[in-house]
Amino acid sequence: MSTTRKIAHNTAAQLIGKIVSTGLGLVAIGMMTRYLGTEQFGWYVTTIAFLQFLAILIDFGLIPVTAQMMGEKKIEEQTLLQNLLGYRFVTAIFFLALAPAIALFFPYPHEVKIAIAFTTVNMLAVAMNQIFTGYYQAKLKMHIQAIGEVIGRVVLVGGLALMLYTDAGFLPVMIVLTLASVAYTAYMWSSAFRMARPIFAFDMPIWKEITRKMWPIAISIIFNVMYLKGDTVILSLYQDQTQVGIYGAAYRVIDILAQMAMMMMGLMLPLLANAWAEKNKERMHHLYQQSFDMMMLFAVPLVLGGILVATPIMTLVAGAGFEASGPMLSVLLGSTFFLFIGAIYGHIAVAIDKQKQTMWIYISNAVITVIGYFYFIPRYGLWGAAGMTLFSEAYAGIMLLFTVRKYLKLTLNIQTFGKILFSAIVMAAAIYLFKDWHVLILLPLGGVVYLAFLFGLGAVSKETMKEILNIKS
Repeated sequence: MSTTRKIAHNTAAQLIGKIVSTGLGLVAIGMMTRYLGTEQFGWYVTTIAFLQFLAILIDFGLIPVTAQMMGEKKIEEQTLLQNLLGYRFVTAIFFLALAPAIALFFPYPHEVKIAIAFTTVNMLAVAMNQIFTGYYQAKLKMHIQAIGEVIGRVVLVGGLALMLYTDAGFLPVMIVLTLASVAYTAYMWSSAFRMARPIFAFDMPIWKEITRKMWPIAISIIFNVMYLKGDTVILSLYQDQTQVGIYGAAYRVIDILAQMAMMMMGLMLPLLANAWAEKNKERMHHLYQQSFDMMMLFAVPLVLGGILVATPIMTLVAGAGFEASGPMLSVLLGSTFFLFIGAIYGHIAVAIDKQKQTMWIYISNAVITVIGYFYFIPRYGLWGAAGMTLFSEAYAGIMLLFTVRKYLKLTLNIQTFGKILFSAIVMAAAIYLFKDWHVLILLPLGGVVYLAFLFGLGAVSKETMKEILNIKS
């Protein structure tokens, strides 16, 4: 099977899984917003943002590190997997154990502090998922991850339905969230036994090599999280939980789009790393162009179309009381384009082993953005947070683009991008023309118009589609 087809089939499996899991996730958000209301949904957002802030600080970039090291094939695959699992578990347990104690010093409601204490198990499960996600990326078997994510969402929606039926309250809802993550991880872990022996190993030479690969990414991520999650944490210090809930509802949509961007580039990473390691310039150029075109295919219509239907989407998903999340989503969607650009060049930096050369971008971005959060959020509230988030994503995306291109020394053909942009503009015009229609009609209408112009202009060639759809090896 060709590289294009392998990537396409993996992307298709993930895309189908992501569509199902996103649908279930939106149902879950709708259930929580309607049941909890703006204030208690703010409790949920604060709990998750606090733990994500801490969890991402100890992220260490182990998804791209796993994919990169698997792609390099310098260490025997099973040995590497076992040591990555041991490394991840020890570091996660050590740092996550601090979360409940740290939360005591924050001016949060009592219920939020209790939720933080037991929801650390959720973050431990997510941390272990990093290794399996990187492993399945390298094996081009991301359908396993997709199935696991759907299982987790089914547990989440089913559990929430039970909690709502019994009127259980906020804390039981947070327990259900934790159980859903555990179910997701359990499936990922058990599935790995069909290909390897995924147990813990503690070989110090390999741990040193993991640390050597990881530390530039880890430092970048530590600063990265300051501007990615700092907005919600700082907002919770200056605004009431109702305002946090309104902002958090919009940000959940952006989180989903960010996951999609990382998913697609995660599939490309081991292939890019392998092409660079083998000094295969022609293949590297092809994969680089393919990565850019694929990401723009999704990013451009999401931004142009999403901005036009942001408010009806938030009303549909979150229900009455969350109309104010719509304008927030419009601003945050503007940052999505730069988020996709940053994902492209951030992953390429890892593939060509130039993580150290991009650290200054994350550090400077964190300093500027956190200062901006503390200045603008007390004065402008939600708009200050959203505006600085847009700035931070634009800064990171643009700086990564210019920095990585300097080392990559490969040029892009923007002909396909031009066709994508034109198709998305026509799609946006169609949505605007019929803006009074229901959003559930506007979304498929926009999709049909976009796809029609994409194929009509040849942005996606017939040859590529034949190769993708041909299931013969």
